[in-house]
Amino acid sequence: MEAVLVIVALIFIAFVALGAYATVKAVGAAKRGVDRTVAQARRTVEDTTLRAKSFQPGAASELAQLRLRLRGSMRATQDALHARVAEDASLKESLDLFGRLSAHGHELDDELKRLEGEPDKKQVARVLPELKARTEQIAQSADALRHAARDRATRFASDDLDSLRSQIDVEAGALRHWTSAETTSDSSAAPGSDASSSSRSGSGSGSGSAGSTGSAAAGRKKPDRSAITPPGVRPVYPWQKKPRPESTT
Repeated sequence: MEAVLVIVALIFIAFVALGAYATVKAVGAAKRGVDRTVAQARRTVEDTTLRAKSFQPGAASELAQLRLRLRGSMRATQDALHARVAEDASLKESLDLFGRLSAHGHELDDELKRLEGEPDKKQVARVLPELKARTEQIAQSADALRHAARDRATRFASDDLDSLRSQIDVEAGALRHWTSAETTSDSSAAPGSDASSSSRSGSGSGSGSAGSTGSAAAGRKKPDRSAITPPGVRPVYPWQKKPRPESTT
C-alpha cells in the first residue's frame, strides 16, 4: 500500500513539474512576442517621426535624413543575412562583420539622435559634414554585404539551374533512344538495298530460263497445310481466358 502511495505521489509531482515547465515556456514565449511587438511599434513610430522631420527645413531635416539612410540600410542588410545564413553557412562570417559594423551604426545613430535636441545650430552645422561621411561609409559597407549575399544566392541558383538543365537534356536523350536506333538502321540498310538491287538487275538478264523453270517447279509444289488453321477453328492467343463450359441446366 505504501508503494502505491509513493508511485501516485511521484506521478503527481511529475505532472506538477511538467505543468510548471510548460507554463514558464508559454509565459516566456508570450513575453518575447510582446517585446517584439513593442519594439516593432516603437520602430515604426520613430521612422514615421523621422520622415516627418525630413521634410522640415534646416539641420533637423538633414539629421533625420541621415538617420533614415543609416537605419534603412542596416535593417535591410540584417534581414537579408539572417534570411540566407540557414541555407549558406559561409554567411556566418559576414554576420560577424555585420555585428561589428552594427556597433558603429548604433553609436552613430545615438549621436545623430542627441544632435536633434542640440540648441546650438552652429555646432550642428560644424559637425554635420563629418556625420554625413560616417553615415555614408557605414551605409555603403552594409549595402556591399547585402548585395554580395544576394549575388551569391543568385549565382548558386543559376549554377544549379544549368546543372539541372544538362541532366534533363541527358535524360531526354535517353528517353528518345529509338531515334538514334532508327538512324543507325537506316544508314546500315541503305548500302544493302543498293547491292541487292544491283544483283537483281545483273542476274535478271542471264538467268531467264532458270527463273521460268523455278517458277514451274514452285507451281507444282503442294502448300504446307500444317501452318494453316483448319476451317471453323479460331486461333487461341495466350492472353485470352479459357471459355467457360456451358451450363446444361
